[in-house]
Amino acid sequence: MFKRCIALLLLAGALLSLAGCNTVAGFGQDISDSARTVQHAL
Repeated sequence: MFKRCIALLLLAGALLSLAGCNTVAGFGQDISDSARTVQHAL
């Protein structure tokens, strides 16, 4: 049951992420920006 909840949350997050960026290039830009943010935080 716990694994199923985690899977559903990950799927919902992925769908929201894809809906937030209209193109594949936009998705790549979002991933790059996220990685940069994590690197600056560390």
